[in-house]
Amino acid sequence: MSDTHHLLIPHAASAADGCQQALQGLALPHLDRLLARLSPHPAGSDSAEETSFSTPHERALARALGLPAEDGRTPWAAWHRHQQGAPADGQAWAFVTPCQWQVSTDHVTLRDPAQLGLDDTASRALLAIVAPWFAEDGITLHYDEPTRWLASGPLLADLATASLERVLLRDVRAWMPDARQARTLRRLHSEMQMLLYTHAFNDERTARGLPLVNSFWVHGAGALPQPAPAATAPAVPTTLRDAALREDWRAWAQAWAALDAGPVADLLRQAEAGAPVQLTLCGERGAAAFHSAPRSLAQRFQSLFRPQRFMDVRNQL
Repeated sequence: MSDTHHLLIPHAASAADGCQQALQGLALPHLDRLLARLSPHPAGSDSAEETSFSTPHERALARALGLPAEDGRTPWAAWHRHQQGAPADGQAWAFVTPCQWQVSTDHVTLRDPAQLGLDDTASRALLAIVAPWFAEDGITLHYDEPTRWLASGPLLADLATASLERVLLRDVRAWMPDARQARTLRRLHSEMQMLLYTHAFNDERTARGLPLVNSFWVHGAGALPQPAPAATAPAVPTTLRDAALREDWRAWAQAWAALDAGPVADLLRQAEAGAPVQLTLCGERGAAAFHSAPRSLAQRFQSLFRPQRFMDVRNQL
């Protein structure tokens, strides 16, 4: 259904107390009207634990694109290269994000890489420092952007990895790759921490008042299926996600109001005009999908008296 208008909304709800409070006063009239028109779409819905490697919206996006959606095994880095016009080479690729691990007695917290102040020059310099260590284990690093590099190598072919969103500002130990599969990566983590702890690169950053970079996170590993999928990507707004990751629930509620007045209202107009539409709402545990499938007379009659509303759906997410 390449002509279907599909809106996929990450972090549409959360079990966090702040989110539950924000939901109490949240009015989303266009979303409620849209849900009342649509039917549940079981093929686009799922549920898992909050400790799964892939977030619900990543799994939903993978399904929409025709990519593997098995937990932690969607080849996002290889897909990114494909979208940039790189030829499909059958190799396994992954993202590598330079980051800071803050280590305490009972937590190893991954600090937001966006707060590290890495620019293009600093990131390329850091890559040149660590690349030889990765190369010794058959992993080649390639520059992509300041807070994200690309890696290629056979070790990444069948490696389940947790998305960066799962570990951001959290204890990384719950999402480390399997010790047997990722023995090399775990050793590289230790080596990079020792290398960078006393390196001149970090000495200079300290002198400038910038945070240390002492580790990395590997995510989105795997090889792209052949031939590469050619599905149309859904619209994926990130405003709710950005606010939720900061646990700024006031901003999250404001972002929902803006989405309701904008993309959700647009999708409602398309549905009312008879266009096929799909809506996927995602939380930290699951995804609930809806589409404009034909409904029986009984279903339409029931929807008049018990229309589906967002407040009925949120506990699924």
